[in-house]
Amino acid sequence: MHLSSEIVIFAPLSETFAMGEKYAVVTGASTGLGKEIALNIASRGINTILVALPGENLKDVSEMCRAKGTDSVCFELDLTDFNALKEMTDSINSSYKVFALINNAGFGGSNLLTKVPFDYIRTMIQLNAGATALMTKQLLDNMLENDRSYVLNISSMASLIPCGCKTVYPASKAFVRYFSVGLREEVRGTGMSVSVAIPGPMETKPEIIARIRKHRHSGKLLTIPLPQIAEKCVSGMFAGKRTIVVGLANKFSSMALKFVPERFAAKMMTRSVKKEFAGK
Repeated sequence: MHLSSEIVIFAPLSETFAMGEKYAVVTGASTGLGKEIALNIASRGINTILVALPGENLKDVSEMCRAKGTDSVCFELDLTDFNALKEMTDSINSSYKVFALINNAGFGGSNLLTKVPFDYIRTMIQLNAGATALMTKQLLDNMLENDRSYVLNISSMASLIPCGCKTVYPASKAFVRYFSVGLREEVRGTGMSVSVAIPGPMETKPEIIARIRKHRHSGKLLTIPLPQIAEKCVSGMFAGKRTIVVGLANKFSSMALKFVPERFAAKMMTRSVKKEFAGK
């Protein structure tokens, strides 16, 4: 394999695993929910191909997966570099049989649209929406060769509510929802199942943990431990569920939002986010 300097690959295919073995691809696998999903899949005896940015200790996660008795390969690259993404997926398609893809890589944040840099917006759209669609497109034929295959795309509760001061993030995650449901219908009858997960707040980074704790009771009510979210997401994917909402409070909120006028929900959410800015 000839990979550009923009891609780093660790742990080439182990000699103890035949080329016929099937793999699950997990993006954003170095930390947070992606890491927990990778470990959950490995604990089920499934081989993994892990993807994350360089310098995020992805190799350590890969070794943790192999410690569970599975093969694990990791690619380090920036998924917003679509040329590198294509080169990586071409390499995967030429060397591995993929039967599951978990598009987890993404990021969010709160700020005024007038204040954020151009590259912030570009990167968020390219990673949250673009990389999800392109990873799926590139690996689709590989996965469809299996009798059964699975795609799990990670959206967010934020995708259900337009919000000022978070304008791009909810929109990008709404793209993930619509893309997932549309693809599910497109591949119906092929043996492929497409699921979308809609998690609530997750304690993944110090700044996110601080923001959740500002909301006190509501923040605690909606926040589920990462291993539990991963278990629900992976189990839901293999069960063929269309939509996976983790936690009773989040399920209730998602149902209730169907009866709330969008303009009112957007107004209330924007007011809440603006209070966070005022408290800084």
